[in-house]
Amino acid sequence: MKVLLTRPKGKNQSMAVALEHHHIPYMITPLLKVLPVSQAEYHTPHPLTQVDTVIFVSPNAVKYADALYQQAWPTHLDYFAVGKATRNALLNLGIQSITPQSSQQTTEGLLALPELDAVKNKKILIVRGIGGRASLAQVLEQRQASVSYWEVYQRLPVDLNAKQITNQWKIAKIDTIIVTSGEILSNLIKLVPKELFSWLQTCHIIVPSARVEQLAFQHGLEHVTNAKAANSAAMISALIN
Repeated sequence: MKVLLTRPKGKNQSMAVALEHHHIPYMITPLLKVLPVSQAEYHTPHPLTQVDTVIFVSPNAVKYADALYQQAWPTHLDYFAVGKATRNALLNLGIQSITPQSSQQTTEGLLALPELDAVKNKKILIVRGIGGRASLAQVLEQRQASVSYWEVYQRLPVDLNAKQITNQWKIAKIDTIIVTSGEILSNLIKLVPKELFSWLQTCHIIVPSARVEQLAFQHGLEHVTNAKAANSAAMISALIN
């Protein structure tokens, strides 16, 4: 087994450490880069002053929001984090948050929380990257909440030579690929040339959710495992079990 790690630069360390612990060889090729938004100025009052609930969808949402906000976070708001890594990022800022159980750290897991069930007339701010999924807001609005976005970063594909990098993966004997988001999966599918797609179909693709699992099947990938979360512990468990 040799594993390909595909998260943005600087985000693969914990998974690399876990693989080394299990003596599993790996290669890192980021397929996504994350950059702060070019313009994040808001007219006063700031969106945080207009809501009572804040949902962070990723550690990047925490990182870039904190860099933009540059002041003490309000203590009277209810904070939610999509998963453990996001919760830990908030804890580093002194913010306690509510997180789905470890077996369902996804948007669907958030929506299953009882605290986000009765949200009628709540004013909810979702902190995310530009162009994130709409399903979270749609369901909350169906539950009669008022939802707004604070988009603090952007995700872009990494510029790679498709045929060259795919051949490098083949030569390195990559047979397992960790994919932690639908965007990374889409970038992977677009990157691999048609004449090499049969190689990709032989690989074991590990994904973080049922949604991304379904996307993988729709693209013709055959050996797919749903880790049910994007954190390293869930991915390692799916890899070795």
